[in-house]
Amino acid sequence: MSLYDRLKQKEGLRPQPATSVPAASPAMALAAKPPSRPAAPQVSPETAARRALKNRIQQVLIQEMDTNLLASGKEMTDQQRWEVREKIAEAIEREPEIPPLERDAVLAELYAEIIGYGPIQPLLDDPTISEVMVNSPTQIYVERSGKLQLADVQFLSDQHVLQVIEKIVAPLGRRIDESSPMVDARLPDGSRVNAIIPPLALKGPSITIRKFSKKPLTIENLVEWNTLTKPMALFLEACVKARMNVVVSGGTGSGKTTTLNILSSFIPDDERIVTIEDAAELQLRQEHVVSLETRPPNIEGKGEISIRHLVKNALRMRPDRVVVGECRGGEALDMLQAMNTGHDGSLTTGHANSPRDMISRLETMVLMAGMELPIKAIREQIASAVDLIVQVSRLKDGSRKITHITEVQGMEGDVVVLQDLFLFHQSGVNQEGKVIGHFAATGIRPKFYDRLVEHGIRLPDELFEV
Repeated sequence: MSLYDRLKQKEGLRPQPATSVPAASPAMALAAKPPSRPAAPQVSPETAARRALKNRIQQVLIQEMDTNLLASGKEMTDQQRWEVREKIAEAIEREPEIPPLERDAVLAELYAEIIGYGPIQPLLDDPTISEVMVNSPTQIYVERSGKLQLADVQFLSDQHVLQVIEKIVAPLGRRIDESSPMVDARLPDGSRVNAIIPPLALKGPSITIRKFSKKPLTIENLVEWNTLTKPMALFLEACVKARMNVVVSGGTGSGKTTTLNILSSFIPDDERIVTIEDAAELQLRQEHVVSLETRPPNIEGKGEISIRHLVKNALRMRPDRVVVGECRGGEALDMLQAMNTGHDGSLTTGHANSPRDMISRLETMVLMAGMELPIKAIREQIASAVDLIVQVSRLKDGSRKITHITEVQGMEGDVVVLQDLFLFHQSGVNQEGKVIGHFAATGIRPKFYDRLVEHGIRLPDELFEV
């Protein structure tokens, strides 16, 4: 029985039937009737004993403490958190089965269970972990340095995972239940969360958390990590300051949002910026920023506010720059029109494996807007709106590189002309599995170089030399 259920029992509520949905927690009943799936791995006797011990301590806490205080979780004050920690410590002291050297670990686990997000809280607190993936209650993976690893923590049950999901989405006014079994949300620190539950998730409720650094990264960090070179960094900074329209392209987990964050840091402080995202995760450091976030439909399927609605509205807010977290549909047309109608210097990201693929993706997304436009007209819109495509890739060894900085030069017949300015050339893999390669300029100066000069930016000639 979960802590949630035991709290309800203490309050004198009648236990809910296994197939019904508790009024305070509509998602939990879904786990009571999961689709057939492989049996969970057998836990070791040591793990089972540890869980039984934690459950016993939790029952003691429920008897001794205010149930409303225990249920408040993230809404607790610092004083209340301290009180909970002290009560847990007292309960642990009364358990002779816990060796003195293990008491701090048990305290941390129980504290995370009540105050944080249960077993995954230590993973969220670990600065070396960039992503947490809960595939099922007993299978949790993390990403470290671009590599996936199986974590040594587990949830107790499907209900336990659902309890954590609700703890994440409830403060944001989002919901997850049988009628809406998927949700995008964010943690208080800005980390992005996606959750999906049965019947869509066959192995049980699943959570994917993309963590973001508490301290925003800088271009110097990327140079230090060999994601790009200093000349490439200087060039990108010049392009943003000179109001070039930039699209950051890349695959899932390649670092598009991180790159977009860093590029946006070059926007001058005296400009008005409007950001538009599905789940707010950009960390702009300028003062004059308006952040907009989409809204999902309500339980009746009404009231949805999409990125496309927000892009249209943003153009009425007198923005100097429009930053869209990601274009993935018809909003691409509105974004291109904004870039073509006085909102130079706008930034966005998109999913694609190369700059040429990004052009094709933009064409497809414009067609998704439902406009009956000929392909040539769409390509002309793209060629006149987009100045630069920055391709970000996650390589086989887990490292992330800016593999292309490509200029969109215009149209030649029916084809959008692209010109690579900087490239990453991979030459092989060493014995440790690390990618071997080097960055290099192509020796070609961009056609928009005169626009950089007009903004008072002069780059050294050797920047573009091979």
